[in-house]
Amino acid sequence: MAYPLPIHGRGHESKALLAHHGYPSRINPSAEAQQPKKVPRIGYLSAFTPSAGGPLLDAFRQGLRELGYVEGQNIFIDYRWAEGRPDRFPILAGELVQLREDLIITQSNAGAAALQHATRSIPIIVVAMGDPVASGFVASLARPGGNITGFSNQAEELAGKWLELLMETTPKVSRVAVLAVSQTLAHHTFWEEIQVAAKASKVSLQREEITGPEVIDHSFDNLIKGGARALIVLPHAVSFAHRVQIVSLAAKNQLPGMYSDRLYAEDGGLMSYGTDLVDLHERAAIYVDKILKDAKPADLPVEQPKKFILVINLKTAKQIGLIIPPNVLARADKVIK
Repeated sequence: MAYPLPIHGRGHESKALLAHHGYPSRINPSAEAQQPKKVPRIGYLSAFTPSAGGPLLDAFRQGLRELGYVEGQNIFIDYRWAEGRPDRFPILAGELVQLREDLIITQSNAGAAALQHATRSIPIIVVAMGDPVASGFVASLARPGGNITGFSNQAEELAGKWLELLMETTPKVSRVAVLAVSQTLAHHTFWEEIQVAAKASKVSLQREEITGPEVIDHSFDNLIKGGARALIVLPHAVSFAHRVQIVSLAAKNQLPGMYSDRLYAEDGGLMSYGTDLVDLHERAAIYVDKILKDAKPADLPVEQPKKFILVINLKTAKQIGLIIPPNVLARADKVIK
């Protein structure tokens, strides 16, 4: 009877002897050398509620899937939701930094400011930044220079266009309300641009400030009492998170409304013109992939929007008794019937 030979050698000698006698080798240096791969963990700091931010998160996840990332398998995501309350950002940002994420993604200037204060080392991707250089997030669009990069929404350049489109749609309106959030630098720029456009159109403006969701109803009471007959809602986490409430109040008071993102129009707002936030969130996955493959935020340029879309909701127009002029309707990228 044959018995296995005793193996006294090491490494290649032992493997060769086993193979020569037809015995499987238990020594696999390459397997021993392989260490389990660390699954990357990213933080997702949303300005909204899970329901309000759902379409944006779905787009981000879709972008990740297209790049081969499957949540729970080869990437983990830790979620924090500010629920339209900017005052919650510092605490939520601190929690994500304590988790030592490989990177953190957010989609508002308030979120970016909180993360910038909490960490100067963890890479941060900001979707839809307002005026990134003036806000102090990056040194320049081409070379951010720090731990923050992402995408600009260029909304500052669109503010005058919002009023122009609104006036083309409602030429008899002489007073327009602007719903703004007072503490934001971008809103100061928006307001200046809208004032210039209003002067050219000979329209009077009524600025109405909101600080949180609890004052939205009261703000609408004020703007109606002030004589406003149309509405522009400036982009902000508070207004976006509560867009359904806002567009419902606008319809109830028969106010033609102009908004900065198509999700407002899809949720019942009259019309929107601006950057496609859904598209930006899907594109953000590309920067996640680059950073996880060792690219540095300092070297990744802040990208500009590739899509500006005009959406018109004809159902809302009918509800408030408004006929959209053919020349405006013809320019719409999407019409909701």
